[in-house]
Amino acid sequence: MGNELVYSIMNYALSVLMGAAVVAASLPLVHMLQLESYQGRMYLKWLVKHIASDFMPSFVAAVAALALRIGYILIGNSMPLVARICYYAADIVYIALLAVIYFSYEKKASVKPLVYTGRVKRLLIVELILAVFFSAIFFSNMLWDQYGYMWILYIPPMIIRYLPALILPLFVFVCYLITYPIEEGVKQWYLNDAKRMLREQDKLIRIGITGSYGKTGVKYALNEILSQKYDTLITPGSFNTPMGVTRTIRENLCDANEVFIAEMGARYKGDIRTLCRLVKPEYGIITAVGKQHLETFKSMENIISTKAELIDGLDEGGCCFLNGDDENCRRIYADNKDKQLYLYGTCGEGLYMKAENISVSTQGSAFELVAENGERIACTTQLLGRHNILNFAAAAACAYKMGMSLENIAKGIEKARPVEHRLQLIPGAVTVIDDAFNSNPVGSAEALRVLGSFEGKKRVVVTPGMVELGEEEAELNRELGHNIAKNADVAIIIGKAHADPICEGIREEGFDEEKLIRVNSLKEATDIMNEYAGAGSVVLFENDLPDNYTE
Repeated sequence: MGNELVYSIMNYALSVLMGAAVVAASLPLVHMLQLESYQGRMYLKWLVKHIASDFMPSFVAAVAALALRIGYILIGNSMPLVARICYYAADIVYIALLAVIYFSYEKKASVKPLVYTGRVKRLLIVELILAVFFSAIFFSNMLWDQYGYMWILYIPPMIIRYLPALILPLFVFVCYLITYPIEEGVKQWYLNDAKRMLREQDKLIRIGITGSYGKTGVKYALNEILSQKYDTLITPGSFNTPMGVTRTIRENLCDANEVFIAEMGARYKGDIRTLCRLVKPEYGIITAVGKQHLETFKSMENIISTKAELIDGLDEGGCCFLNGDDENCRRIYADNKDKQLYLYGTCGEGLYMKAENISVSTQGSAFELVAENGERIACTTQLLGRHNILNFAAAAACAYKMGMSLENIAKGIEKARPVEHRLQLIPGAVTVIDDAFNSNPVGSAEALRVLGSFEGKKRVVVTPGMVELGEEEAELNRELGHNIAKNADVAIIIGKAHADPICEGIREEGFDEEKLIRVNSLKEATDIMNEYAGAGSVVLFENDLPDNYTE
């Protein structure tokens, strides 16, 4: 009886160890689920695109273990010692191969590493419980007594034992489905708590910023300007989802804050409406409406209507500022004449705030802000690119409407510093233009124009291209290739499928084939950089795709 107890304890301890190995090996898949914003549909779509690399590593571990267990059954009577070795080796090999998957993942550098949020931890706990359960089923004495060495009947419990690794990507998805109702409840509690905090600060001025691109730039520009007069709180980085905005409110909002600026992102219809219900903005800014996230929006009409949700979501008496240089923003403006809307921009009629007499150089920019009433002021900034001037016009329009003087607005513009990874100039022996967080056609074209302005220097661009552009993705990447050829001396293109149209566009412009280099990863690109970018060169890093877009 004592030996049986010890044997049972050892076996169940081994089941826990096997479950832990499954959880560790699942981390690359959990990482992809997180990068896909916990959207089950997008995760499954990613699995289909990478079916061999997704299933094969853990599948091999499970099959190897099964083969050893079957060997144990088949030779159990004829070669007892070898059979016993196979018996114990099965689980050891299983755990070892799953550990190899984990350590390979840990050693690999990630563009955006896995964040162990509460949601991830809860998912991993469910994975562990299920994996241990499947592993422990095998040790039922009832199964052993019933089947003995009738190996055909013995196969099913063995398959169940190794099932989590056998179908690991789907196992992760099943655990995701199990935790989904819990996560929705947790999310709703956090959202309600954030709404409560905002209600309690009834004097807080709330501003929402959305657009296909330019959101983050306008957010930081507006924050710099309003900080001349107000105590401000902004959503950091690219925190532009309901949970990102909620987290900012719950962790950072305090009684001293007078203005809250929320960046509002969207990948599906209704996303901006959801954020407006949370924030209830008094002021809104729509920066641009373009071909971004077409893969999920499906059409430009859906993108336009989603961005316009900000106008309908404004608090009573609120107003919104739209980019007058953008034809889709003009369309939204024309369709909502009954609302309190204002245009800003650099050209065209009816602008509430206009930037003109623009001068752009490699050291920064100068321009004049002109208000609707004719008041004007000269402005200077360290920021590169005409699109940043448009961002300042948006921020200035909102600040001016809130009662700030053009003099204070100009001071804020002068103090503004480049946003990290967004056309950020990093001086050195090799000048780096870090535009790694830019992935839209307009912004990429502007970044290349900035690179082209560095005349007399060797100009190098490193890019994997653009994604989530639906059926137009190939054509837009080909156009990116045309712009690269016109503004760069050396092109280092990362990847395969996304990169093919870029290279086609580059070649169509008669670019020197020897200066067109293809690599598989950003690491490979940086490793060979010295061969192409010596002292005095300028290197533009244009977009850096997260790991879920690795080909």
